[in-house]
Amino acid sequence: MPVLHFADATGKAAKRIAYCSATGNQAHDEYPFYRERLKKYGIDVVTPNEKERDYINTIIFDELCANRVKPEAKKEFLKIINRRKKDGAQGVILGCTEIPLLIKQGDLDIPVFDTTAIHSAAAVEYSLKEK
Repeated sequence: MPVLHFADATGKAAKRIAYCSATGNQAHDEYPFYRERLKKYGIDVVTPNEKERDYINTIIFDELCANRVKPEAKKEFLKIINRRKKDGAQGVILGCTEIPLLIKQGDLDIPVFDTTAIHSAAAVEYSLKEK
């Protein structure tokens, strides 16, 4: 059974971008398994700072996982993403399945990569390949 790693699917989708802001949960941002895997696609990851990561983690687990989508959370996520944009991010990877409940492509003027949608599309593409 093949493994379709979500970082590979995201890396292929985002490879035209030199710097990407990975807004995800703390595991994605603090541990190298995701960031290092994206490097092979030429993506240099810029992550939120520790305070921002704590905030993101709280919103993901205390609100979004409970299906509570609040406008103030969206506003703060956009501030965090725009700060990373000022740091050189040319796109944003929504590195957690719940973040697309808040952030959409229309909210930003840089490319948005929804890892859930990208990974799902890669799985469908793989399953439809002729064998």
